[in-house]
Formats: sequence, structure tokens, C-alpha cells
Amino acid sequence: MAPEQPSLLRTEWRKLLWGLAVFAAVFAVPLGWSRFDRSLYEAIALTKWYAQEHVVLCLVPAFFIAGAIAVFVSQSAVMKYLGPTASKPLAYGVASVSGSILAVCSCTILPLFAGIWRMGAGLGPATAFLYAGPAVNVLAIVLTAAVLGPELGAARAIGAIAFSVIIGLAMHLIYRREEAARVESAAMPETGERRPLWQNALYFAAMVGILVFANWGKPVADDGLWHAIWSAKWIITSLFGLALAGILVAWFDAPWSRVLVAVVATAGAWALAAFWLVPSFGEWLPGHDRGLPYAALIPFTVGTIGLATVLGAGRRNAESGEWLDQTWTFAKQITPLLLFGVLIAGFLLGRPGEEGLVPGEWIASLVGGNSVGANVFASVVGAFMYFATLTEVPILQGLIGNGMGKGPALALLLAGPALSLPNMLVIRSIMGTRKTLVFVSLVIVMSTLSGLIYGAMF
Repeated sequence: MAPEQPSLLRTEWRKLLWGLAVFAAVFAVPLGWSRFDRSLYEAIALTKWYAQEHVVLCLVPAFFIAGAIAVFVSQSAVMKYLGPTASKPLAYGVASVSGSILAVCSCTILPLFAGIWRMGAGLGPATAFLYAGPAVNVLAIVLTAAVLGPELGAARAIGAIAFSVIIGLAMHLIYRREEAARVESAAMPETGERRPLWQNALYFAAMVGILVFANWGKPVADDGLWHAIWSAKWIITSLFGLALAGILVAWFDAPWSRVLVAVVATAGAWALAAFWLVPSFGEWLPGHDRGLPYAALIPFTVGTIGLATVLGAGRRNAESGEWLDQTWTFAKQITPLLLFGVLIAGFLLGRPGEEGLVPGEWIASLVGGNSVGANVFASVVGAFMYFATLTEVPILQGLIGNGMGKGPALALLLAGPALSLPNMLVIRSIMGTRKTLVFVSLVIVMSTLSGLIYGAMF
């Protein structure tokens, strides 16, 4: 007797349910409802803005740095300074200080976090680094104090530094058994470095310098040191780029002819952007309303293509080829999740100063006073909303003007820059669902408690 064949519903029920769900969503899509239509526009507008402002200048350098970490930083060095068995003061000190130097957003930190995690960094120091990168941002803290008051600026600085260590220690304690097993499986003999430490340090300093100064935001004041640095940001970035080119030739055996071609092409692109397409040499910054918008992206893109060509064209050096391969691995893993997350965040919450599907007055009405609910809501909204570096300050300024309490304001400052929906999607792909939920929950709970305490004091 022939065995009974499984029915269609038993073998294909998941596909059927997904098909029905998609059909129902398309059937009921509320096109023509003004808020829904505006939310679609905000989703696309935020994704476009993110692509223009952050992909080339932020993510691409971060991908190259992450790829370099995977290739040029030995696992023994990562284990020594950031591994599960490393000295706790050293590990968490390195993690928090490294994050504060980078001054990047919650998405740009992700490739760097993925790089040190894969190289064997302990869960505690790695998550401390993940939080500290966007949260312990010196420029953002200074801007907070200048715009929102010194008390809030100081509270943000103290809270962010403390959070990076406390959250890291909590993650280590919660998963200590898993970390112990990871240490055993990752045990390996010490290996010699391919080149002296000082050469690697200068090499990474050149790339970090490009990342930091290419994304240096315009300060509020039109004078002083921060404004002077901002005015010269592209000159400084170019100098770091030249330093990287020299390092690649001198210490990494890059073909000097290819490097020279890349440098000349980038210099030509700078000349094109500065003197031909833009009316004034001082007006070639992204977002300027005269001349070619985003003119600085042209030479930056040419330089990036030049670097990729140096690493990947012709007969590839083993190290250089591996560096490019690792960079591409991070890019294809992280970029789709980030763009999808930004699209959803824009649809629900809109761009800064605009509304998505969730009405802005709902948010403003729910964060007044210093109740537990107001602080929890501020923490959750901050955790899911995407904030580019420094944009949280003007957003909060508007919310405070509409009645937001000081406690919820601090809660949003401590949760918002460090997390976002795109950030969570990528973290989940790196360290799993459970660890991501615990990390996000720790940030939200601690931000809520900090907001309650600060609101009670002030």
C-alpha cells in the first residue's frame, strides 16, 4: 500500500499564510489617506537623506576600517586588550575611550563592532564599545551643554560614560558561562605581528582620521576651535588620505603606480568640485544650497574607488586582497539591513522635524513631566528612532519647547544616539536575537532610571 502523501496545507502552509498576509496588506493599503501617503514620502525621504549624508562619508570608511581590523589586527592582540580574560579596567577603558574618539552615529559603529567581535573581543568590552561609539561623543556633549544647558550636558556625559561600562559588565555577567566556553574554543598561541605596532597604529590613525574629520559637523558658534576645524575639515581629511596612501606604499607593498594614479585622480576631483562646479572655494560642503549639492562626495567617492582599485586590481597582494574581501563581506551583510531599518523608521517616525505615521503631538504629550511612563516612552522612542550625529540636540530643543520634561529629555539623550531600529537589525545579525534584546533592554531600563533620577533632582 502506497504511503499517504502529506496534504498541501501540511507541506506548504507557511507559504500560504505569507501569501495571504501579503495579499491582505496590498488589498487594504490605505492609499489616499494623507497621513499614510506622507509616511511613505517620509520613509523614502529619510532613506534618501541617509544615503546622501552617511553611506559614502560614514559607512564606507567604517567598512574599510572593519575589514582592516579583521586582517591586520591579530586575534591575540584583540584577546589581550578586549578579550574575556583581559584586565577589566584595561578592556573597558579601551572600549569606552575608543568609542569616544570615533564620534560616530549608531549605524557607523556597527562595522567596527562586528570587526572586533569576530576577532574575539569579549562580549562585555565589545558591547561597551558598541554603546560608547555614538553615545560618548565629545562634540555632541559640548553641543548639548551649549544649547540645552550645562546641567543636561554634564548629566549626558556622566550617564553615557557610566552606561558604556555598566552595560558591558552586565552583558558579561549575564552571559559569563557562554563567554567562558568561548574563551576555551578561542584559545590560541600567541602569534607574532606582521609589522611593528607603531606602523599599525599610524595606519589605523590615518583611516580613523578620514572617518572623523570627513563627518565633522558644523558647530553652533561661528568662531572658536571647533569652527576652525570644521572650516578646514576637507583639508585635514585630504592630509589623512595622503598619509594613508604613503603608508600603503611604504609598509603594505601597494603598487606605487596605482596609488599615484588614485591620488592624482582624487586631487583632480577636488579641483573640479572646488573651482569649477562651486562658485566659491569655501562653499563645497555637503548640503550647501549653491553650486553642486554634495560636491565633496565627488572626490571622496573617487578616492574610495581608487583605494578599492589599489587593493583589488591586477595581481593582488595577499593582505590587500583579504582586506578588500573582508570589507565587502561587512558591506553586503550590514548595508541592506541598515537601509531597510531606515526606511521603516522614516515611515513610522518621519525625519527630524517631520512626522511619519505616528503623530508628533502624541509623542510630545507623552513625554511631559517626570512620570515613569514619560521616561519609559522617551527611552523607547529614542531607542527606535534614528538620530544622525548631533541631530538629537535640535530635536530635543523643539520637544522641550513643547513641554517635554527634563527627565525624559535625558532618557532620550542616553538611549537615542546609541540605538536605532536599523542598528538593532544589524546587531541581531551579528550576535543573535537574545543578546540583542538584552542589550536593548539594558539601555532602555538604565535610560529610564537615569531620567527619573535627573528629573527628580532638577
